[in-house]
Amino acid sequence: MAKQSQATWGGRFSSGPAELMLQFSESVSFDRRLAPFDVAGSKAHSAMLAHVGIITAKERDAIHAGLDAVLAEIEAGRFTWSTQLEDVHMNIEQALTRRVPAAAKLHTARSRNDQVATDMRLFFKHACAVLSEKIRGAQQAVLAVAGRDGDVLIPGYTHLQRAQPVFLSHHLFAYLEMLERDRERFSVVADHANWCPLGSGAIAGTTLPIDREFTAKQLGFVDTKGRPRVTQNSMDTVADRDLFIEFAAACALFGVHMSRIAEDLIIWSSVEFKFIDLPDTFCTGSSLMPQKKNPDSCELLRGKSARLQGNLHTLLTLAKGLPLTYNRDLQEDKPPVFDSFDQTALCADVLAGTIAGMTVFRTRCAEAVADPALLATDLADYLVARGVPFREAHHAVGAVVKLAEKNNMKLDQLPSDEVRKLHPGFGPDWVEVFDLKRGMALRRGTGMPGPAQVKKQFKRWAKALS
Repeated sequence: MAKQSQATWGGRFSSGPAELMLQFSESVSFDRRLAPFDVAGSKAHSAMLAHVGIITAKERDAIHAGLDAVLAEIEAGRFTWSTQLEDVHMNIEQALTRRVPAAAKLHTARSRNDQVATDMRLFFKHACAVLSEKIRGAQQAVLAVAGRDGDVLIPGYTHLQRAQPVFLSHHLFAYLEMLERDRERFSVVADHANWCPLGSGAIAGTTLPIDREFTAKQLGFVDTKGRPRVTQNSMDTVADRDLFIEFAAACALFGVHMSRIAEDLIIWSSVEFKFIDLPDTFCTGSSLMPQKKNPDSCELLRGKSARLQGNLHTLLTLAKGLPLTYNRDLQEDKPPVFDSFDQTALCADVLAGTIAGMTVFRTRCAEAVADPALLATDLADYLVARGVPFREAHHAVGAVVKLAEKNNMKLDQLPSDEVRKLHPGFGPDWVEVFDLKRGMALRRGTGMPGPAQVKKQFKRWAKALS
């Protein structure tokens, strides 16, 4: 009888893999973090095997006790991982079998293909819940600043040029909208993950009389009414990597949002703007220039965004050319997913800490928003309200702006008779348009930055994030 070259699959091999191949092919160095999910899957699978009579209740109980002991050892840091056993699944199974002889039956009606698919779906459900709460923490930090300094007016920007006045709170609420969509995306990914793969086997299921619905219930793969959710095609189940890509995409889009927020904070904290000061605890200095205070946390958030996009691209490229069903290439699907999870969680915490500690310079903001040019569009609206077609009004206000530039004057300082010569629609009250309080009060429609709407949105977010 030929000596087995590998305890789990070596029966048809006359020699084991080369040491270099073991190094090259092992995944336990990164998939060991799936241990809690692997143990949960094995307990549910053994419970199902006992349920259908393939193993006894006594064997099931011994397997469960053994799995609990192995997991306790792992969590205590006393478990010895072996690269020769390739992955987390075989490491746990071998350790379990040494303790519990009945564990030799555990892999009945199961392949590593549906086993890892189950582990990862459990991981995704956990990861989405964690990230949703992390992002919620960042939202709460944003809301706190809105509550403290939301009455401050600042210029809003397009093309990084001053555009129209907005309350700081309105700008911050834009961040809340972005982050809320991120949370919703993770909720969708979690729902897509909530289908049980166990029982699909390597590709075509099993001839043994298993109960996949029982396993699904054991693992919490159920709908809102408690009904089991089980994947419907064994081939797709073990080949599918949509979840990996969707998760990485949700992380990458969160990265885009945090990068845009970080860019605002970098600009606002610059000497040229100085709307805010970032907390010392999230900044660093220069090794050469003693006056420097660098917005490192924000710059790193921008950088991490690129990393998250790279992880998504890795997964898309990895999956695009693979035939059904499983291919060993897919072992490389986990590092980018784990990295996206780790970095997204860390970034959400850093974003929250940076925003929570920032100081708003009210006087500087007031100076910037006092620029009457920010209300040029309001002047066009003034003409429209007096019956002037908007395109004509826009052109007339453009002429006013040109006159102000020519005379090196602010819009509201131009002689009234000169302005009224530019268009008959300008009345003696045209200059009243440049009252900020008036301008903001008129922005009362849904989604606008007027005081009434800002107050309404604050109540909405305070309720949603309480």
